[in-house]
Amino acid sequence: MVEPLARLVGGGGVVVLSGAGLSTESGIPDYRGPSGAARRHTPMTYQAFTGDVAARRRYWARSHLGWRTIARAAPNDGHRAVARLQHAGLVDGIITQNVDGLHTAAGSGGVVELHGRLDEVVCLDCGNGTSREELDRRLTEANPGFDAQVAAVNPDGDVDLADEAVARFRTVDCAVCRTGMLKPDVVFFGETVPAARVARCFAMVESARLLLVLGSSLTVMSGRRFVLRAAKLGIPVAIVNQGPTRGDAYAALTVDAPLGRLLPALADRVAPPEPVPVGVTPVAS
Repeated sequence: MVEPLARLVGGGGVVVLSGAGLSTESGIPDYRGPSGAARRHTPMTYQAFTGDVAARRRYWARSHLGWRTIARAAPNDGHRAVARLQHAGLVDGIITQNVDGLHTAAGSGGVVELHGRLDEVVCLDCGNGTSREELDRRLTEANPGFDAQVAAVNPDGDVDLADEAVARFRTVDCAVCRTGMLKPDVVFFGETVPAARVARCFAMVESARLLLVLGSSLTVMSGRRFVLRAAKLGIPVAIVNQGPTRGDAYAALTVDAPLGRLLPALADRVAPPEPVPVGVTPVAS
């Protein structure tokens, strides 16, 4: 499985498009892959969040608890392998559909976070941004003792929560303008990815020698459009995912394998660590 992929990646000029399947081994489940197949979670839509007070309270109550799992998550071997490939000069750019920030935490640079980041919060009225850590502190203070039982955590940090627990949860407004509606700085379903961000991603794909898709089922057009663009331009596409994807028909190579095992093996093959000179003691990291 590694050798055919190594031949493609080893030539460099790679742009990575990653999805939720890359973060499952960090404890964050995906929507449609093996860790998410049994769940029937419907993600929050932008229209419901902004137009329905009850829906907004439900989102923040559930997300307040689910955020603990996201905040504790650390990069896995797959994220670190992608960073190694980038540091070796083989990966020119990374586009991620994930909102967990784990590519950057693993040491990758210049990551385009297509759908934003869950650890950032924005006021929809005045535009002020703040950290999720600060909002978590304010919500905890507004809801002393709120520690409902969590059944399952979803990729967007939402959880399954009983209605009675939601009903007693108190939300907070913007700490700057005092009345503004707070929203995680991520793209909800029904919301549009900023045009400039999309254009940047298309430019990255169009200049790539290879588009490498990692851990995405490519079910939604938000990510699949980059595969379609690459295919239209004759740029090879390689897909590594557990299970079929909606981009398989456009791929020069598809690999069905756990990313946390395959990607380190790939990095070992095409970007091995530099040998330590004789007489030099390696410094522990």
